[in-house]
Amino acid sequence: MLVFYITYFIWISSEIVLNRLAKSGHSDEKGKDKNTLLYLWISILSAITFGVFIASGTFFPMFENNKLKYCGLIIIAIGITLRFISVKQLGKQFTVDVTIRQDHELYTGGFYKYLRHPSYSASLLSFIGFGVTLNNWLSLIVVLALPFIAFLYRMNVEEKVLIERFGEKYKEHIKRTKRLIPFIY
Repeated sequence: MLVFYITYFIWISSEIVLNRLAKSGHSDEKGKDKNTLLYLWISILSAITFGVFIASGTFFPMFENNKLKYCGLIIIAIGITLRFISVKQLGKQFTVDVTIRQDHELYTGGFYKYLRHPSYSASLLSFIGFGVTLNNWLSLIVVLALPFIAFLYRMNVEEKVLIERFGEKYKEHIKRTKRLIPFIY
């Protein structure tokens, strides 16, 4: 259970920092989010809650050596690190809510050269790590599926907004990149 508390603290702390630092400003074009941020938080908190509940009440182990669940902490740390790098690469273009900045530019360098949503990929990697710490296949599925569905909705909203703002330039970026997994999806 200690692994759960450490994991939960690390993940929530990193997301709170992002939410505090990356809100849209007064001059930004708001009203594009369509509640995606709310749905993300609901899905994330539900996934964590249900994942832990399932792990404590069922037995579907992923591995026999229970010490391997600590590998999940490493996966979480990698996911959090990659997410912060993705956010840093976007710089002032990044907001936690779907927003177009007044001087918004389409960024296609760094991780964004290969993926349209690398910060979401990194978040999902963290959820995989969290599922590994629970050492339960069913928990892993729940912990990954709920946020994945919310991220899919958000990606659709974001991409419509970016097409509206950047038109053909963003459509060309879509053709050259994958959404979440390099070279696959």
